[in-house]
Amino acid sequence: MGNTIAAISTPQAAGGIGIVRISGQEAAVIADRVFQAVDGHKLTESDGYRAHYGHVVQNGEVLDEAIALVFRAPKSYTGEDVVELSCHGGLYVVRRVLRAVLENGARLADAGEFTRRAFENGKMSLTQAEAVMDLIGAQGKQAARAALSAREGRIARKIDALKTEITGYAAHLAAWADYPEEDLIPVDTEQLSHDLGETIEKLKKMIKEGDAGRVIRDGVDTVIVGKPNVGKSTLMNCLAGCERSIVTHIAGTTRDIVEEKVVLGDVILRLADTAGIHTTQDPVESIGVERAVSRMDSAGLVLAVFDNSLPLDEDDRQLLQSLRVQNLQGRPCVAVINKNDMDNQLDIGEVQRNIPKIVNISAKDENGIDRLAEAIADLLGVAELNPADGILSGERQLQCARQCLEMLLEAKNALDIGFTLDAVNVSLDGAVAALLELTGERATDVVTDAVFHQFCVGK
Repeated sequence: MGNTIAAISTPQAAGGIGIVRISGQEAAVIADRVFQAVDGHKLTESDGYRAHYGHVVQNGEVLDEAIALVFRAPKSYTGEDVVELSCHGGLYVVRRVLRAVLENGARLADAGEFTRRAFENGKMSLTQAEAVMDLIGAQGKQAARAALSAREGRIARKIDALKTEITGYAAHLAAWADYPEEDLIPVDTEQLSHDLGETIEKLKKMIKEGDAGRVIRDGVDTVIVGKPNVGKSTLMNCLAGCERSIVTHIAGTTRDIVEEKVVLGDVILRLADTAGIHTTQDPVESIGVERAVSRMDSAGLVLAVFDNSLPLDEDDRQLLQSLRVQNLQGRPCVAVINKNDMDNQLDIGEVQRNIPKIVNISAKDENGIDRLAEAIADLLGVAELNPADGILSGERQLQCARQCLEMLLEAKNALDIGFTLDAVNVSLDGAVAALLELTGERATDVVTDAVFHQFCVGK
């Protein structure tokens, strides 16, 4: 890319400072056409890594006072010459500065083009580039830690270590097959099968952590279910920190789905409060119940609320039976025993036989919410997750890892049943190719286009 790009790199809203970033071979030349330093020095003469105070001028008109920061290739974010013009953060002013830069030779950057140039200039791997957007979009502490560790290259180093292991296996097999007359160490198929098994377990662990990492990064669709008046809406309001659902003593108050995104501990929950699930002849209530059941069937996490002060009835038991089936199918579910501030009338043992994970709370008093957070984190595999160690991020990375795992399992199976070593090596080559696509070393334009299309303009 020989052309020079520019864009606003701060939010498109009023703020204290607005930054227009310019990157490319002509960055300093173009910046000199619109920026006049008070000391008279040209930015093209700057050694770089210097701040210059002056004014942005267009057609003799001073647009704003500004500070120009100069970065020289290759020691810049993009690996190219970069100039950043920092001016006052009024949206009109920043846009005028950008327009002046564009009218003097730069073109408007595409979405993610600064980071794409950093990737293509070898400043970061594709996983590190994806971590930039993860860091920008992080909505919680753990999500930010995971993104920062990936940006620092920890997941890339994990992948490189796996790639080195698999490449080593493949190289040994290839050398033995291609040069049988040489005095090479024979292939110990039993040892190779054992080593492959260890590599497979490492990759499985990474994929499992990646699946758990999606919960702290993207959140999980969570539905609150239960019969009428067990405290679903009170729990919703408690978790949301505001009155999102109407709470009354009248059964059937909630007839439609009420949604809110909340952060509970380290987990983002996309909450949905639903109508009470029960048998009813009311046609409007029936629609609400049907929507509640449908939402429960598609949710990633179910919070099933029961009333501690009342014995289980037929509606409770029907819900328990449904949830037992879902739990056996792998859908995470927590039984929330509400109203623990009242005398116990509920058969908690019967609930636990259907839903093993149980938490006692009082949503009205906000008591036990910390225990609920811990139970959810444990159930979703987040409790033992250390984002700082580096975890796979996003479906693209996970898909590449799963493809690598499939090829490794295929290689081990071929080895164990006595296929030729050439056949084993074909599968090992496929595993390496999947990891190369993951890091971007062998990614197609279609893949990189898809990655950077998700970025904002200016990053």
